[in-house]
Amino acid sequence: MAGDGEGCTALFEVKIIGAETKAQAVTLSKSVITSSLTKAAIFGHDANWGRILCAMGYSGASFDPEKVDLYFESAAGKLQIIENGVALPYSEEEATKILSEPEVTAIADIKMGNASVTAWGCDLTFDYVKINADYRS
Repeated sequence: MAGDGEGCTALFEVKIIGAETKAQAVTLSKSVITSSLTKAAIFGHDANWGRILCAMGYSGASFDPEKVDLYFESAAGKLQIIENGVALPYSEEEATKILSEPEVTAIADIKMGNASVTAWGCDLTFDYVKINADYRS
């Protein structure tokens, strides 16, 4: 259902792994999946990892950003873009290929425990905004 949003082009999945508790993982994943800036980056096929870490940061959940490993994954492959909070060199072409698929996953390993969760949403497109801005109840 999340991938069938009005005007969306991609199902966006966020996996938080290595959390201390399930509640912590839920808070982090929901913050990322609802971030308008992150959803816009997914629409633009932009591996903007800063938006993901930012959303995790303002979630209110405790974690150490200097321990986070972050990956993007889709049917086109898997690409690690952060290791221990530091950006890795990666091919922009490969990242765009992975992020251009109709189902895209961001995986954040926060290395604090064994809890993990997955949250689902969609990208934020021009059509999504237009359709929902024009809607009247």
